[in-house]
Amino acid sequence: MMTAAAAAAAAAAGSGKCLLVTGPPVREIRQGSERVGFEVVTLDGHKAPLATTSSPSPECLRWPTVGRYKVDVASFESLALPQLQVREDTDLFVIDEVGKMELYSSSFFPAVLKVLESNIPILATVPIPKSGRDIPGVARLKNHPGASIYALTASNRDAIKDQIYSQLVDLLRKK
Repeated sequence: MMTAAAAAAAAAAGSGKCLLVTGPPVREIRQGSERVGFEVVTLDGHKAPLATTSSPSPECLRWPTVGRYKVDVASFESLALPQLQVREDTDLFVIDEVGKMELYSSSFFPAVLKVLESNIPILATVPIPKSGRDIPGVARLKNHPGASIYALTASNRDAIKDQIYSQLVDLLRKK
């Protein structure tokens, strides 16, 4: 299933403007109805594991944990960080998501900040805080002067996607 961020970016890409979208989207890995992990997927279809509930590798015992998932930071960085390189031909960055797992990479957030400083539009998803406090990196993104925050629910997902799409198209026209 496509996330609202991915759907809005895909719609903007189809709006007629030549658009190069880059950034590391994250997708669930499922076995039957059970979610067993997450992977990073590039626009050209390359994949790398981000997190898993089980890994045959003994090195995974040293990996950081988020809930029941072990985070494969090295794998994530090998695919995600090259996607976050600022290039002149990039019209839009889609980062789905900037969350606890991704932030275990010490290189990820500085790369996100470089993108933010580039003034290339970013469509990023961030988690809703469970304890009432944002992760510090997430708070910094949400407090950025150009940030627009949308709270998604199952009932407003489609309407919000349309709002995000409209805002993206406006940003890309101004570029």
